[in-house]
Amino acid sequence: MSEAQDIHIRTEGRAGRITLARPDALNALTYDMAMAIERALIEWRDDDRVQLVLIDAEGDKAFCAGGDIEKLYRTGKADDFAYGRKFWSDEYRMNAAVAEYEKPVVALMQGFVMGGGVGIGGHASHRVVCETTQVAMPECGIGLIPDVGGSFLLARAPGHLGEYLGLTGARMAAADAIHAGFADIFVHRDDWPSLISVLCNTGEAERVVGYSSSPGDSELQALEADIDAVFAGQSALDCLGILETRADEWAQKTAKSIRRGCPLSVACTFELIRMNRHVASVRVAVANELRFTWRSMSHGEFIEGVRAQIIDKDRNPQWQTARLEDVSEVQIAAMLAPIGEQEAESVSRRSG
Repeated sequence: MSEAQDIHIRTEGRAGRITLARPDALNALTYDMAMAIERALIEWRDDDRVQLVLIDAEGDKAFCAGGDIEKLYRTGKADDFAYGRKFWSDEYRMNAAVAEYEKPVVALMQGFVMGGGVGIGGHASHRVVCETTQVAMPECGIGLIPDVGGSFLLARAPGHLGEYLGLTGARMAAADAIHAGFADIFVHRDDWPSLISVLCNTGEAERVVGYSSSPGDSELQALEADIDAVFAGQSALDCLGILETRADEWAQKTAKSIRRGCPLSVACTFELIRMNRHVASVRVAVANELRFTWRSMSHGEFIEGVRAQIIDKDRNPQWQTARLEDVSEVQIAAMLAPIGEQEAESVSRRSG
């Protein structure tokens, strides 16, 4: 299989190998990279020589720190919403394909694993993290919602940890990611070259277990009682109100994190996680996510969020709905309403 500049796709021994190769851009996922991953999965599906798929990334700083946001911003700013809608719907289809893949998928995730990175690695069958791993879904900060199937993972985190992580964008170290269900196995980074060699030579994904070590204690697990007491509320505003009545440092810090997010995104993220707690698959979850992202430029706050956080970097977004108290149930329902035929078609399984 040919190699593109930003992603290296090839077979090595009994493994199909996918390596993200944009280390200077923290391996941010472009549309072409996402589609190359999908094509590889289709090609290897019926290839008996490929016993497993191994996904990793170049560089030390990031497995993948998210999607390639700037083109989404430029097109949306020009009132061209078609590119973003195609990007998201096609990417989500790829994310679902990873989750449903008939062969083992091993993801080696170092450094930042955020947004689009969770969409690639978080749905693998064998998810490996190390000392440097930092996992997060910080989309509320740019006027989006945790997508790429991230809401499905959040909805299945213990207790109400998913609501906490989704509304605050809090980062998870390796032990936290394993506890929250975003990863499976801790392997010291120095052992990765040996592990890769064994996986490629044997095609046996279960060999990962032989390299596992203890990731240490999870800070999130220690906060479980507090998190469940707060985030069992009936709405994002309800949870925020509980936090702001408390004087302890954790509650005040958590409240400030929620306040920093886009109010519309925060409110919809809470509802989306509750919605996806009752769905059976990543494919259904991403269809629900697409309802918001489909409208995020035309009716949401995505363009202003990206401007403030990524383009101008003034960190001072001027949200149309300025406070969480101002977000109405009508707005939430409108952003999460079905989008018709596009919803099913855009994330339907590609036959190849």
